[in-house]
Amino acid sequence: MRVLVIEDDAQAAAFLVKGLTESGHVVDHAADGKDGLFMAGAENYDVLVVDRMLPGRDGLSLVGVLRATGNQTPALILSALGSVDDRVQGLRAGGDDYLTKPYAFSELLARVEALGRRRAAEPSVRTRLEAGDLEMDLLARTVRRAGRPIELLPREFRLLEYLMRHAGSVVTRTMLLENVWDYHFDPQTNVIDVHVARLRQKIDRDFPTPMIHTVRGVGYSLRA
Repeated sequence: MRVLVIEDDAQAAAFLVKGLTESGHVVDHAADGKDGLFMAGAENYDVLVVDRMLPGRDGLSLVGVLRATGNQTPALILSALGSVDDRVQGLRAGGDDYLTKPYAFSELLARVEALGRRRAAEPSVRTRLEAGDLEMDLLARTVRRAGRPIELLPREFRLLEYLMRHAGSVVTRTMLLENVWDYHFDPQTNVIDVHVARLRQKIDRDFPTPMIHTVRGVGYSLRA
């Protein structure tokens, strides 16, 4: 499985990363809520391990934002707050499990793997994507905004699909080159800018609220 550990305590994070890696999992680490939210939205993880008290953005808020943008990656919340009300609050915020500190690593591993099995058992194929009034049917290869059909070329469709799958998050130019154009190098062209401009004309031109936003110096974000 691929696991993202979002933990600001360096010693605790190192312990988790080492233990999960030794158990055969691929593990990434984010040291604060801001980076954790970005990484969780930008990459495909099987399970998130999220500390509740994080700098930048607390764990419950982080999970809440992911759920609000359609990201349903299972999340195990870690916290020193262990009352019934605390656990209920964590689960209602969007957490799938809640483990109180201090914990035994064997229990944490069992809970992570249980969440991973649950994720694997869920239908993995999404045939429709939605962001606000924008709808994409992946089987029919159609796009509508506010019920109005929008004709896209194949590359534009692929670009919009990637933006919609990461709605609410910033996608970098490198991410677009790798996942939309299958480039693993910088072609030193403005191919991304040209296609985004064309897509923006079709998606935003006749509507009062723009959805495709430029994040200067970084990339783009589709926001409902």
